[in-house]
Amino acid sequence: MSLRLASLRTRLLSTRSYATTTEQQKQDPQVVTFSAPAKPRPYYARPGRDLPPLQRKWPTLLAIMLLGTSSWAAFYFFAANQERFSSSVMRQVMATIRDNPELQHALGDAIRPEPVWWLNGDPLVKGGIHLLQGHVDLSFRVKGHKGSGTLYFTSIRKQKGQHFQPLRFRVICDDGNVIDIPLRSMPA
Repeated sequence: MSLRLASLRTRLLSTRSYATTTEQQKQDPQVVTFSAPAKPRPYYARPGRDLPPLQRKWPTLLAIMLLGTSSWAAFYFFAANQERFSSSVMRQVMATIRDNPELQHALGDAIRPEPVWWLNGDPLVKGGIHLLQGHVDLSFRVKGHKGSGTLYFTSIRKQKGQHFQPLRFRVICDDGNVIDIPLRSMPA
């Protein structure tokens, strides 16, 4: 039996191949020389049809930017008009013109700012109220039950700590009549 094991062992050792002693390692490596630089090749063959063209995105971006800018400008215009309309200067001007008898005779009773439909029934107040800088310049439409006109009010403050001095306070009626409101009737 031991003879049989010995012959089996020699036969296994002769057919066994190790990783370090392969026939490929015994051969010399194949030397390859190149006459030009290597060129990249595609990893796969491209399909026979072309890719679809890219859609341009700038018209959409331009439309979004235009819509955003116009909505911001409309909001700013509306907010600035609301601020002028709800100011204390506007309340004083309205109280003064409601009590003026000459203006009541020309425009009628119930003198109020004339609303415009695109400001949701609020009046359009043009100009600016800059109390810290010392100047107020307003114009807006007023109406009564007899007629309507445009009110102009301008007032300045020459130095800090002083009162505002009205320079212009008049209503130009639609029929061409100009009514100057006395400056002394303006509350201080």
